[in-house]
Order: sequence, then structure tokens, then C-alpha cells
Amino acid sequence: MHKYLWWMLVLLGGCQNSTNIASKSTVTNNNTIERFSDVKQETYHAIDWVSDGTFTEGIEGPAVDSNGVLYVVNYAQQGTIGAVHDKSDTKLWVTLPEGSIGNGIRFNQHGDMFVADYVRHNILKITPQGEVLVHAHEPLMNQPNDIAIRDDGVIFASDPNWANGRGQLWRVETDGQVTLLKADMGTTNGVEVSPDNKTLYVNESKQRRIWAFTLNEQGDVSDKRLFYQFVDHGLDGMRTDNQGNLYVARYGAGEVVVLSPKAMLLKTVRLKGRYPTNIAFGGQDGKQVFVTMQKRGAIESFYSEYAGRAHTLH
Repeated sequence: MHKYLWWMLVLLGGCQNSTNIASKSTVTNNNTIERFSDVKQETYHAIDWVSDGTFTEGIEGPAVDSNGVLYVVNYAQQGTIGAVHDKSDTKLWVTLPEGSIGNGIRFNQHGDMFVADYVRHNILKITPQGEVLVHAHEPLMNQPNDIAIRDDGVIFASDPNWANGRGQLWRVETDGQVTLLKADMGTTNGVEVSPDNKTLYVNESKQRRIWAFTLNEQGDVSDKRLFYQFVDHGLDGMRTDNQGNLYVARYGAGEVVVLSPKAMLLKTVRLKGRYPTNIAFGGQDGKQVFVTMQKRGAIESFYSEYAGRAHTLH
């Protein structure tokens, strides 16, 4: 069961090397697009960026490339990726191979996009030209959900089982090799790396917890510790800024909270909708925050004081 279906119910009561599958994909525009216009906006004040119904209720992703283009999955229909060039300006970028549906998106330093394909147990790689490859495939995954990427290109993938409330955590090497890091967790969902690449944050939606792990150079995790415990609502995607603060989408609460590296609650950003699914930093200076909104099929935006960690990767 995909996560937004699971949350609707709650609120109501092996790897393989990269394989070229571009022949089954469709790219509708190129990737050379100017950055977002500099829309001045009050700090931590959310506004609409893309209107209701532009994306399906499977809206997720999101991630910004080195040209400042925002990419979000499930534009108009499931199994697509839309490119948001500016406010209220969205176009179809890629149609994924038949049967694949994307969730979390990240970029590496080379401009390659990685997409969690939760239906087919894949991490997809999409080149800047729109060529779609299977970067990693693991049949033992429940459904890869969200992904984080270290500066060296190593990927970490959350892997929830929404039916039984459990989850796993995986590492995916730059060559596509997959390693199970943690089993028998709660419903693993949002995942993010600290700016110094030494801490991995993983949240559990149903249990409302955020865990912190110590990362070594090999990408192994240790010293699991409870970072933050919420008392209500769900947790979804997360991002860090360049100061190490953690931004957390609070599904059902209609807010993004900002936590310091010492787990102090710094800010609560109220959104217009109640169901944020994920977060990305972008804009001209990397301080604009984009929030995908599930029920609305829309994107909201606010400005932070700090640029996102991922902005420094480009």
C-alpha cells in the first residue's frame, strides 16, 4: 500500500547493474532552462507556487537541479515527472517506463537524477538528457520510498511496509550495489544526510520518531539514537540546510518544522494545506523551500534564512 493511501486510512479511523530502458521512456523537453525568477517573499511565510490539481495525489519528489529547475513526480498522471520552471509554469519532462511510479528524487554532483520507483523495487537513474536507467534493483525491498544522497553519490533509501507498520533502510553504492543497513524499524519514510556527511536522519511515520545515525566513510551506520519524538500527526520528507538544521514535513499537521542539530525546535512553518509530503531547497540563492502537498496536488513555497545543503552540491 503506497503511503498516501495508508495515511488516508489512518486519518479516517539482490541488485543489478544499470540497464538502459530509455526506449520505453518519453522526454518532452530539454534540460537547459533558466533559474527561477527571484520572487521576493516574507521569510517562513508559505504561498502557493503551483496550483491545485496540477499533480496527482501521488505528488512527491521534489528536487532542484543545477539550472534551478524543480522536478516533482506524478505530473497530471501517475508515472510521470514534471519540470517546474517558475511559478505556475510546469511542463511534462519524463514519462517513466510502464509500471514504474516515482517517489523521492535526488541529484548527484554530475546532474544525474535518482528516483525511488516504489512499484518495481528500483532506484532509477535519469541522465540530464532524459535517458532512464535502472541504477539498482532489489526484490527484497518493500517499496523504496524516499532517498538521500551523500556528497560522494552514495544513496540511502527508506523502505516502509505500510501494511504492518515496519520498515527498512538501504544503502545504494554509486555502482548500484545494494546493502541492507537496518531491518525491523518502524515505517521508515523521510531520510536525509547532514551537511558534513557524518549523520543520517531517518524518520518513522507511524511511530512519529526521527532517528539519527553516525555515518562512517564506507556508508555504514552506527550509534542509533532518538533525535526527536512527536506526539501527533505523521512524518514525511526531510531536508537539511547548510547550517545543519533539519526541515521535516508534518503530514496531517499542515506544517514544516525546523529542528536544530541539537534537536531544538526552531521554527514551525504553517502551510495552506494539511498534507505536505516532501521538501526541496532551490531558488536563486538556495533559500527558497518548495513543499509538495498531497491532497491538493499542488506545491507551496516559503523562504528560509539559510540555503539548503543540496544547493552546495551543484
